[in-house]
Amino acid sequence: NAFISIMAMISGLSRDVLKWLQSLDLSYSVKNVKRDFANGFLVAEIFSRYFPHEVQMHSFDNGTSLQKKLANWELLEKFFVKKRVPITRTMMDNVLHCKDNAAIPMLETIYTCLTSKKVQSVRPNNDDELIPPFARPTASFVLKENLRDSELATTLADGNTSKDRAAQLLEEHNQTLRNEKVQEPGRFTSPASPPRPTARATCFSSSPSS
Repeated sequence: NAFISIMAMISGLSRDVLKWLQSLDLSYSVKNVKRDFANGFLVAEIFSRYFPHEVQMHSFDNGTSLQKKLANWELLEKFFVKKRVPITRTMMDNVLHCKDNAAIPMLETIYTCLTSKKVQSVRPNNDDELIPPFARPTASFVLKENLRDSELATTLADGNTSKDRAAQLLEEHNQTLRNEKVQEPGRFTSPASPPRPTARATCFSSSPSS
C-alpha cells in the first residue's frame, strides 16, 4: 500500500522486508532504521517469533545505555553462532554504533535467513552515483561517521587499535578518490584560466583638448 511505499523510500528497506516486519507484530513499529535496531532488542524479538524457546525476551533489555546494548548483542551473538546465522561481529558492531545504513544489510540477511526469500534491493549498485561531487564525504566526515564515541569506549578503546582503524579508513577514502579520478577525470581537472582582456582604446583622451 501507499504507507509501505513511503516507508520504503524513507528507510531504504525493501517493501518485502517492511511488510515482513509488520507481519511479526513487534513491540513497536520501525520508524528510524538507523537507531531502532541499535540495542538489539527488536532483533531479538524478530528471532523470538521463529525460535520462542531459544530466544526469550525476558533476557533482553530495551534500554539505550551502551552496557545494555552490549549485553543484548552478546546474547544474540551466541545464538547466531549456535544457529549459524550469517551475521558477523562487524555487522553487529556497525548496527550497535548506529553507522549509516548498517541496519539495512543486517535486516536483509535476517529476512533471507528466516524466510528463504531473496530481497529485491531498492538501493542503487553504487550510492555515490546519486551524490553530486560537492556533497561527497570528506576525510574528516569519514572519520567522524565511522569512529563513534561508543566504539572508542569499547572495541577501539586501545589507542593503537583506534589509530590503526583511523589509518584504514583514510586509506579506503583515498582509494575511493583515486578510483573516482580514473572514472571521472573531468572532475579533477583544473578549469582553464579565462583569457586576459586585451587593451581597449578609451572613449576619451586623457586630457581635454584646448
